[in-house]
Amino acid sequence: MINGQGLDTSQAARSTPPPPPADPADLAPAVLAATAGRIAARTEAMELENWFWGEGVALQGLLRLATATSSPPPPFVTAFIDRHLRAGLEVGHVNNLAPGAACADLYGLTGEPRYADGCARLHAWLRREGSVTRDPRGAIEHWPGGVWADTAYMAGVFLIRYGVRTGRPDLVTEAGEQLLAHAEILQHPDTGLYAHGSHAGRTIWCFWGRANAWSALAAVEYLEATPDGPTAARVRHTLRRQLLALADHQPAHGVWDVLVDGQPENRGIPETSAAAGIAAAMFRAAALGIAPDRLRPAAWRALAGIHPYVAPDGTLTRTSAGTILQLVPFGYSVIRDDLIQPWGQGLALQAYAAALGSSVPHRAQ
Repeated sequence: MINGQGLDTSQAARSTPPPPPADPADLAPAVLAATAGRIAARTEAMELENWFWGEGVALQGLLRLATATSSPPPPFVTAFIDRHLRAGLEVGHVNNLAPGAACADLYGLTGEPRYADGCARLHAWLRREGSVTRDPRGAIEHWPGGVWADTAYMAGVFLIRYGVRTGRPDLVTEAGEQLLAHAEILQHPDTGLYAHGSHAGRTIWCFWGRANAWSALAAVEYLEATPDGPTAARVRHTLRRQLLALADHQPAHGVWDVLVDGQPENRGIPETSAAAGIAAAMFRAAALGIAPDRLRPAAWRALAGIHPYVAPDGTLTRTSAGTILQLVPFGYSVIRDDLIQPWGQGLALQAYAAALGSSVPHRAQ
């Protein structure tokens, strides 16, 4: 179906309407905890094997839920990290840094040197000449010639958790510098929304939902670790602009389209992992005093919207598959979303964990 502007709206026309959202009044703590428990059990049952980005997001979600429920680290997380440390970490891309955030948190929780050693090996790879390329502003490129929002989370959250857990403020500072370098390239100067990435030095202005989730979550992670100072003030400003813009574009049922700005080729195609990540970021930003009167209701609306998408077995449905940078908006409308994905599970856990602790700011210890 080609409209009068030459846009292909065929996929949008076929999209299943979203289910009615839950009543936020029904999302009592016991319901949140029970739902999160199902999501966690399903995540562990996926038998995750690879030291890669999706696994890293899932591990972080499991640890955040444990913190929110005052539980010890899940044995699944410890076993996963230990198994890979014994086998030797193979790192060849910034996405391989993502599980390092969980490794750093295990070090902070246990004091076991092997976890600090694992993080040191990951950081040594990042520091090694030729491991990554950087754009002229210093932003780590996801692939040579392209800066993606994904990197702000995969590398940035590792640096923050490693820095916090080992008393290395220089690593947290490095993450903050990366956030600002990415914002210069990816945050739209007028709308405040984030593009997915750049290609050959040119920003592709497709406002992909999960890109906005990655950027926002990395920013709140940084601000929780470093709330003061000039870099924090700039990160706070970019985050506030972004989250308020997302609140302005949020549909009544709570779950943003795969491109969050209502682009016609993607209009009405909801994507749940982005909504979960954005909800988590909004809850945590509100706890930091960032526009709480706007962001907390938007976060609850997003959580109410994704709640019906949690299947009885704990699968977050309608999570899009791994998505490379698309050069045209239509590309995002055809990404499959019919399989369970570890990043969907992990972001859902972050959303429910943030809701459980929404009245108290998370402070890194």
